[in-house]
Amino acid sequence: MDCHSERLRSTTMNHAALVDLCLGLPQAVETFPFGEETSVFKVSGNGRIFALSSLERTPLQVSLKVDPEDSISLRERYAGIIPGYHLNKRHWITVDLESDVPDDLIEELVRGSHALVRPRTPSARGPIVPMVEPSPITSTKESQ
Repeated sequence: MDCHSERLRSTTMNHAALVDLCLGLPQAVETFPFGEETSVFKVSGNGRIFALSSLERTPLQVSLKVDPEDSISLRERYAGIIPGYHLNKRHWITVDLESDVPDDLIEELVRGSHALVRPRTPSARGPIVPMVEPSPITSTKESQ
């Protein structure tokens, strides 16, 4: 059976589950800058968008930010993943939530999109270790 010719599964990922997933991520907020029919999920720390979904659209879809190379391979593998609708086609994909794309992959893509735009913290690069010169008193005592 060709995955591009018909839907292969029914999905458990609905709008409520998508909202719960997105809002469960650190600093995530839901906004409606394009009107009440479009949920826009941003990171509150920097205001960058990581997911968009139209409440009115059938089938339900979500647009997500991705690495450009991942975008190409995902579109080749799944009929339910297309270039980002009204977005930069290189960096965004649109996922049909009622298609051949498994829910666990949808969740991974949402989390990955959030990771691409979230603010970086010092702990993300490792602990900050201050450079402290040994005090002359400590050095003198150790040499005795």
